[in-house]
Amino acid sequence: MAKAYFTSEFFEFLSQLKQTNSREWFQANKARYRQDVQEPLLRFIADFAAPLAGISPRFVADPRPSGGSMFRIYRDVRFSRDKSPYKTHAAAQFRHQQGRDVHAPGFYLHLEPENVFVGAGLWHPAGPTLAAVRDAIVERPEKWSATLSDPEFVAGHDLGGEKLKRSPRGYDPDHPLVEYLKFKDFVSYQNLTEAEALSPGFLDTVADSCRAAAGFVRFLTEAVELPFD
Repeated sequence: MAKAYFTSEFFEFLSQLKQTNSREWFQANKARYRQDVQEPLLRFIADFAAPLAGISPRFVADPRPSGGSMFRIYRDVRFSRDKSPYKTHAAAQFRHQQGRDVHAPGFYLHLEPENVFVGAGLWHPAGPTLAAVRDAIVERPEKWSATLSDPEFVAGHDLGGEKLKRSPRGYDPDHPLVEYLKFKDFVSYQNLTEAEALSPGFLDTVADSCRAAAGFVRFLTEAVELPFD
């Protein structure tokens, strides 16, 4: 039986955090954070393991509160001009079992007031990984084009991420797929709504979105010589 994981208090907490974003306010409301944000998301992650395994057994839904699929609420401000101490969204990445960090192939869930979406792919990959994907596109252009034209993928997902203005060095600027070779990220996303996030069928909605992007993630995973099946 479908169940709801998130409540209006989930998004209300994040809205209030955005308005204040101070350590004093967060410490005073830390119990609310754990009850209304952290615990519901960890329950979602735990239950998402089963449908995720049906998409690929190589990707992990880890419900540990630290070191698992859920991102920390604390921002790394060491190299940022914005010294706000907390993120104003909650998120989880279901990365490949051989991935060490957020830059590995994976699926992603973003929960923020008025900004809910499912993502998939490779975000900010390192140079060798980026080159491997570009090489795979050049070597298997028909497979790449078929992946992007899959009806379920087209219906649900849009490509996003940073992109070069010119073709990358070492690649033919007249290549028919050069616009894809310009990408610095290989990610897709499907926008959802807060109402969907609050509904009992949200886990199935996220699973369907990831399933629609599975071919895209498969191409990227195999391009960097990792198993998908």
